[in-house]
Amino acid sequence: MDDYRKKQALDYHSNGRPGKIAVVPTKPTSTQRDLSLAYSPGVAEPCTEIHANPEDVYKYTAKGNLVAVISNGTAVLGLGNIGPEASKPVMEGKGVLFKIFADIDVFDIEIDANDIDLFCNTVKAIAPTFGGINLEDIKAPECFEIERRLKEALKIPVMHDDQHGTAIITGSALLNALEIAGKSIKEVKVVFNGAGASAISCASLYLQLGVDPKNLIMCDSTGVISTSRTDLDEQKQKFARDLQISTLTEALQNADVFVGLSKGNIVSKDMIKTMAPNAIVFALANPNPEIPYDDAIEARPDIIMATGRSDFPNQVNNVLGFPFIFRGALDVRATCINEEMKLAAVYAIADLAKQQVPELVNMAYNKANLQFGRDYIIPKPLDPRLITTVAPAVAKAAMDSGVAMAPIDDFEKYKDELIHRMGLDNTLIDRITTRAKTSPKRIVFAEADHYKILKAAQVARNEGIAIPILLGNKVKIEAIASEFGINIEGLEIIDPRSEAEAARVAEFGEIFYDLRKRRGFTIFEAKQIMRERNYFGSMLVRTGYADALISGLTRKYPDTIRPALQVIGIRENVKRVAGLYIMMTKKGPFFFADTTVNVNPTAEELADITVLVAQAVSNLNITPKIAMLSYANFGSSEGPDSIKVREAVKILHEKHPHLKVDGEIQANFAVNNDMLKEQFPFSTLVGHQVNTLIFPNLAAGNIAYKLLQEIGESEAIGPLLLGMKKPVHVLQLGSSVREIVNMITLAVVDAQAKS
Repeated sequence: MDDYRKKQALDYHSNGRPGKIAVVPTKPTSTQRDLSLAYSPGVAEPCTEIHANPEDVYKYTAKGNLVAVISNGTAVLGLGNIGPEASKPVMEGKGVLFKIFADIDVFDIEIDANDIDLFCNTVKAIAPTFGGINLEDIKAPECFEIERRLKEALKIPVMHDDQHGTAIITGSALLNALEIAGKSIKEVKVVFNGAGASAISCASLYLQLGVDPKNLIMCDSTGVISTSRTDLDEQKQKFARDLQISTLTEALQNADVFVGLSKGNIVSKDMIKTMAPNAIVFALANPNPEIPYDDAIEARPDIIMATGRSDFPNQVNNVLGFPFIFRGALDVRATCINEEMKLAAVYAIADLAKQQVPELVNMAYNKANLQFGRDYIIPKPLDPRLITTVAPAVAKAAMDSGVAMAPIDDFEKYKDELIHRMGLDNTLIDRITTRAKTSPKRIVFAEADHYKILKAAQVARNEGIAIPILLGNKVKIEAIASEFGINIEGLEIIDPRSEAEAARVAEFGEIFYDLRKRRGFTIFEAKQIMRERNYFGSMLVRTGYADALISGLTRKYPDTIRPALQVIGIRENVKRVAGLYIMMTKKGPFFFADTTVNVNPTAEELADITVLVAQAVSNLNITPKIAMLSYANFGSSEGPDSIKVREAVKILHEKHPHLKVDGEIQANFAVNNDMLKEQFPFSTLVGHQVNTLIFPNLAAGNIAYKLLQEIGESEAIGPLLLGMKKPVHVLQLGSSVREIVNMITLAVVDAQAKS
């Protein structure tokens, strides 16, 4: 597993274009005129304006949305002082998180400077480029002085996330945990283990929240930080107490709160048992907490527990804070990130955990009903409400504290802008992956003698997404796995042509004969055909041995779909199957249908396809907004296809009035709501962002998704086969490993829904 993880990580960072980030122009650059505006001579005009009024730099450049992630690599991820070059992958990764969670652009900057003066002078010299600075992975105690100096010198937001990120998230968790425990923050005894930058910042914030200084005990690797010690630096001295104890074990007796920011497995069950009733334990060492979650729960049924891990309740993850704190600060052009703004983030995150959780979050984590309580004291990282909750709270605090240079007039409008900016449905893959992991299903692969299938199966197994079943010759499969360095140890391999499967093949043949004896099959033919992997795999799904079938990587679409239709069949009340592609774009996911099955559907068939697609989109917890596409707009042409689409819309409006659907409509009007409103204000789609496109025939749908995939650089997930009794999904020829893994994930979620 360790070798697998290492190879996966190295491949991820090295394959294709090395690294994780790139600079992309935001203005047209295709003509000479564009270039003359972007650079000489046109660029002189904004330069002149900025020279006359320096604040115009926010109007004419990217400064207002650009953050520098800066490190010297002296305290990287628990790897320690590995230097600036080795820290670069982490800084690029931080930039990715800024972008995907808050649409903030980042330049990562690694500085070869361990001297505080040199580091600060370097940052100050480059600061005019940026709207904000995120300091990262700088060791204590230097990080405290570096942040202090830069905050004093610069008039832009500066924050060392290692210090304040964990403090803000655990501060929110502390407030909520105390409320559940029925305890007053002014009276609780709080014990820290760890005295680095994060621990000191957490402790300082807790004091601001109301913890009594005399009730806060901090321990480091030597023991309790007390006034009797002579080895304390300036930061630790602030937390020295006049105590007669020296060990963590002693400190934890009758403690209400334990905060671990140290190393794993240093707290025992017996130590937890000595804590006060309704003990609150934040064991945040990664990957192994100070006490394993299961041990803590076993020792204390009344415990309220948080860790840094995603596989247990109450994950403390800095991504709950820093993207949205900087988003709010940048959007009001704050001159700093002050204490008022950090506290605003604490209270906003804490309050969000008390609100009713959206169904899409429940679905992402496969929970029936997440609600405020011992196992839910802070929001989940994939909660899309974080940006519209935390960023506005931080922005308002900046305004109220007098550090906002561009105050927001209308916060409701601002929240709408954030939603539009983020294309919040772009979290779809994250949500369904998280959901799949909560209840992995058995997925049978009919083409397991292909290295891409084996690689995808390995990823799905190791990532906890699915339980693969491989069909094919065992010797051949193992040889391919060995050739490509793929670990399939422990995966089930079934060869329908082997003697070991003769009895099951015969049994499946009899079942198939009963299904197809009036459709031209003899009992002999039925048993023989069960040796074909697509038939055998479909029967594994039909009989419940497997939950879903994936095939089609090397075979024509009809050759894959025919066995599934004959063995598994379509759902009751469904007249036909349809093919659906999910196109992942910068504007969020778009659902394209039919792209693979129905060549030239009638109006009635087109309406049936639309209903199938609407159900599939709804199952992903996205409300379908459906445009029925044509080359005409609302009767502007009387061709056969436009009339057919118009009739399909009429059927849908009559039989399914709850659907948000309209047409016939051209594609540009469907996806551009401003154009639609201007030209066709009567359309039921006005004011709704279309996310589902129904094509008049197979040619249109297939051509459209392939063009968008190649020219539009959109990721295609599919085709999903809709209307089957049980999940069967057909890969497109030549699918990449990533595309296969995405299909596996969707198949698992499909199986979860059907079960």
